[in-house]
Amino acid sequence: MTTPGVATITGMRMNVESFNLDHRTVAAPYIRVADRKTLPAGDVITKYDIRFCQPNQDHLDMPGIHSLEHSMAETIRNHANYVLDFSPMGCQTGFYLMVVGDHPQDEIEELIAVSLTDVLELTEVPAANEIQCGWGESHSLEDAKAAARAFLDRRAEWSQVTA
Repeated sequence: MTTPGVATITGMRMNVESFNLDHRTVAAPYIRVADRKTLPAGDVITKYDIRFCQPNQDHLDMPGIHSLEHSMAETIRNHANYVLDFSPMGCQTGFYLMVVGDHPQDEIEELIAVSLTDVLELTEVPAANEIQCGWGESHSLEDAKAAARAFLDRRAEWSQVTA
């Protein structure tokens, strides 16, 4: 038996939340809660899907993703002490943001906006060297800025996940 809106081949729910998302129905760019966990002590961890590109139609190139990951990982922490991680999706269409706590959508959107605006002001990619990075040569600040600018230009669309 399948669940409406769940894109499984077997008809059974998968353990990974995004594997249950029908990627044919989403309309990037968007920011959505992908998962929320309450830990045994009561702390909440929230994972956001920050989708830059339309799945299965477009993607970001790796040097740009890598540079945007480094840049956002550094700049976002200037604005929020509750950020745990900012990491790229393997499909190259966006990033995951993990934070401590429950935060309103508009707060997360503003956090992303101000951090991406900071990226546009950078003159170099943070930690893009062989000492601080596992592949220091694989960066493109130009591509990172282009992706940041394109995502910011469509901010009005961020809260709508499906067309």
